[in-house]
Parts: sequence; structure tokens; C-alpha cells
Amino acid sequence: MRILGIAGSPRRNGNTDLLLAELLKGAAGKGAEIKTIYLNNLKMVGCQHCDACLKEGKCRIQDDMQQVYAELEQADVIVLASPVQFSGPPAAVKAMIDRCQCLWARKYVLNTAPLSRERKRKGFLISVGARNMKDMFVPTLGIVKTWFHVLEVEYAGDLLLSKIDEKGAVLKQPDALQKAFEAGQKLAEG
Repeated sequence: MRILGIAGSPRRNGNTDLLLAELLKGAAGKGAEIKTIYLNNLKMVGCQHCDACLKEGKCRIQDDMQQVYAELEQADVIVLASPVQFSGPPAAVKAMIDRCQCLWARKYVLNTAPLSRERKRKGFLISVGARNMKDMFVPTLGIVKTWFHVLEVEYAGDLLLSKIDEKGAVLKQPDALQKAFEAGQKLAEG
């Protein structure tokens, strides 16, 4: 079992990073091989909508996103950890998702699998937001669920926490860390 954690927060070691680390710790404890990508450390641009991918299902832009494609291909489980900023994911997360346009092209234009069909994949979302608004996570959920659908990744659940803002605030909620750990164990068990 290979679990890919995608850290989407621009703030390193912040709340989503801490929750992701705890989830991956739970998964590793059950024998899963884990890998974390920190999107903010990558050098990549957003989709340029050049339509080159419509011909071969590959992005023509050669940057660090190529590493992300390789990791998505190898993953059995994809865990995206993203804060909510202005009702959606931060720029690096949205850029990564938009760069999956080539995988969309494989599926909907070229009629091939976006990722290999050697295995069924699952996806999980960790998201935190500062406010306590009723529908705060709806836009992010829509984007992430659509991304998983395009990748043919089964949505396996989420951990959504409101009223989490300042760096380290999640440490004051040990039940949240425990929920992340348990989610990792469950994901590793298949």
C-alpha cells in the first residue's frame, strides 16, 4: 500500500501539515509506504491551456509537476491536505489540480485511463478553515471531488475542521489529531 500525502498549505508545519503528518503516521503504523509532496516547494506554473495535452495526454510543460504525475501514478491512496483560503484551496493546490488537465484529456478526449488501471485508488481530503461558516468547505469539496473523479479515484472521506487559524491551533484539539491518525490506519487497511 503506497499512500501519497500532498501538503497544499503555503505555511510549512501549519495545521494541515500537522494533520497530514499524523494521518501518514497512522498509515505507516499499519505498514503503508508513505510519501509527502510539499506543493509550495515545487517550481511549477499553472495550466497554460495550450491544448497540447489533447493530442497525447501529456503536459508539454517540463517543471516539477512531472514529479507529481509520477507520484499520482504510483499511489494507491492520495491524501490532499489543504487549508481553505477565500472559500477554496490555495493557489498551489489549484495549480496542481489544473495541471491535471492532461489526465482529463486522456480520459475524456483520448478515451484512455487517466492513470494506470493496475489498481483501484482512494482519495481523502484534510481541510481546515478559520471561520465557522455553514458551507465553508463546499467549494473545496467540489473541486477536490471533481479532481478525484477525473483521476478515477474513489472518494474515501475527509477530515474537515473549522475555527482553526493560527499556526499550531490544531494542537489544542487532540481529538482532531487522533481522528487523522485513525483515518490513516483505516486507509492503510484498504
